[in-house]
Amino acid sequence: MISEAPPADRRTALRQRHRRAIVDAAAALLDERNGARFTVDELAARADVARRTVFNHFASVDDVVAEVGARVLGEVAADVGASTTAPCADEHGTSLFDELATVLRRADLVGPMAYLTRVLGAPDDAEPSPRVTTMVARTFTDLSERFVADLTRRHPDADLLDVQLLVASFMSGLLVIHRHWWKATGAADDAASREVWTGLLDHLVERARHGHAAPSDRTS
Repeated sequence: MISEAPPADRRTALRQRHRRAIVDAAAALLDERNGARFTVDELAARADVARRTVFNHFASVDDVVAEVGARVLGEVAADVGASTTAPCADEHGTSLFDELATVLRRADLVGPMAYLTRVLGAPDDAEPSPRVTTMVARTFTDLSERFVADLTRRHPDADLLDVQLLVASFMSGLLVIHRHWWKATGAADDAASREVWTGLLDHLVERARHGHAAPSDRTS
């Protein structure tokens, strides 16, 4: 005789299924309408859930869009992380820095960032609006949590605070260079845009590695 799952497990599974359906529906609507041009009622209908179910999981349409963006960036991070051979951490923790820098350099962040620009409906702006900046920051926050989890799993002896500070410094830097990339390229997804992003990312890595002190003040 097959025993039934406990009610709590069934409720958890149902919540997970509803959340996944809502995010999948939002992704489909974003693609179809070339942006976040849909209401909660339309989202609920596409996901085949009640309107109140959407609000049980998300406070607004923007929250759903942010999760779609986080999922896109998360898929990029997962793809890169799966193909990256992690070096062994040395006593100074430099390999943690080098590993994260390598992951960011290999990650195709231009495609997801251009996608977010399109779905947020501001591709022609000279620079990101406060709304777009907030949304990108939220997706980078989710990406940051993923990187912290992956690095601590792969380097169990590393100090958690050091890992969090390292990832946070890179994520803050990504937000800064994202604005410069947008202004320089219009958030396009092409070879020239990727070249600009690579240059900005290299600049970020070098600044993070060597700091901002004058060369004569830096220790070797």
